[in-house]
Amino acid sequence: MLRRRGRKRSKIGWIILLVFILAGGIAATSYLYTAEEFERVRPTIEISKQGYWNAKDPLKIKIIDNLGLRSYKITLSDGATKVSVAGEEHLEGIKEKIISINYPQGKLNRKAKELTFDIQVIDTSKWNYLKGNSIQKTVNFKIDYRRPNVNILSNSYSIRQGGSALVIFQASDDDALDKLYIQAGGHKFQAQPYKKEGYYAALIAWPFTMENFQARVFARDKAGNERKAEVPFYLKNKKYRISVIKASDKFIDGKITDLAEQDSRYMKEDRIERFKAVNETMRINNENLIHKNASKISNEILDSWKINKFYPLKNGQRVARFGDHRYYYYNDKNNIISESYHLGYDMASTQMAPIVTSNGGTIVMADYNGIYGNMPMIDHGLGLYTLYGHCSTLNVKEGDEVRVGQTIAKTGTTGLAMGDHLHFGILVQGIEVRPIEWLDKKWIKDNIDKIFKDADKIILGIDNSNKTAKSVQ
Repeated sequence: MLRRRGRKRSKIGWIILLVFILAGGIAATSYLYTAEEFERVRPTIEISKQGYWNAKDPLKIKIIDNLGLRSYKITLSDGATKVSVAGEEHLEGIKEKIISINYPQGKLNRKAKELTFDIQVIDTSKWNYLKGNSIQKTVNFKIDYRRPNVNILSNSYSIRQGGSALVIFQASDDDALDKLYIQAGGHKFQAQPYKKEGYYAALIAWPFTMENFQARVFARDKAGNERKAEVPFYLKNKKYRISVIKASDKFIDGKITDLAEQDSRYMKEDRIERFKAVNETMRINNENLIHKNASKISNEILDSWKINKFYPLKNGQRVARFGDHRYYYYNDKNNIISESYHLGYDMASTQMAPIVTSNGGTIVMADYNGIYGNMPMIDHGLGLYTLYGHCSTLNVKEGDEVRVGQTIAKTGTTGLAMGDHLHFGILVQGIEVRPIEWLDKKWIKDNIDKIFKDADKIILGIDNSNKTAKSVQ
């Protein structure tokens, strides 16, 4: 009897022990799968360039791990020889590292057209029998030492401060261009493909507030090789008019307040602050919207581009110039309270006179726009846009295609206008330019039509006429 009780107690003991072992195993397994030091997320590898390398600029490789990095090793091969270019064994758990790889001069075949990177990274996790999580990545790079080729085919002879110009050029690269634009006046002007692959046309602008100007075609290929070709312009500076205008109580309590009441952001209790809110803050917001709508240019190949002189208002007389720098004073001329620039050409004829398109295009905006009032905008292609401010009525809507001679609106006094007139503005890729140039048939002939004609002669007979291009090697 005693023997049976002993056996039973022994069996219960084994069961209890087994339960403890199982519980311990479950707890240990749970710990392995949930503890941070046993995490199973592999490191990641990011490379600054994809597919191309000029072997001159350092190649940036970023390695990242959520817990911490332990080591890495990077080798480079030309297909016949493999060399170590970077590596560390004890990173002490840092989570992110950027590695700069320079070409190993004298160790690989300089004539190799392709190189292979082998990247191995291990983190500090205790997973995988304390070996950690690892990642291995092999990346092939085409080696390209040559800079892109740029030829200036034709361009406007001169450009005036605040004015526009046309540039037509050729740009090519053995593999692929990554970036291509004209850097001018602190802005990047995109070029539209012209006639056929490898040729481009771009309208550019000299911002009227900038005294100095330089234009360069900038080309960069996918390997990072760059070429800058200066566009040879004869520069014509211009002094723009300065006006000092009284901000009367009648004006502030009238037109200014009417505008401010439309948006609580501008309705200030203090008269001067209210004037500044409309004349400066509202104006900036309105102009930002204009710039946004006038900044796009097509990437479709342009076969030809013809523009007529603009004449939007029959018998229209000028009432304000482009580029005027206006200072506003309150009570005393020495008490300047605000300033602004006039970014259009004001014209007036009869009350509610029809506004007619001189060139076809697409309506990109037809809405109320603060100080500009009711305002349609037209995209004429090649980055050229026109706007028509202070309209009393609009006959078009966004998305409409308009033709030459179509009445799109009527003049009025909406927005910040004291009398019935048209505020006519012209922009080149979001930069306001002198409308007077585009109102001049001779200017268009000399600075636009002739440039296309000269470039076409080269492009259509490029094999025989390449020597005539102004080449930058």
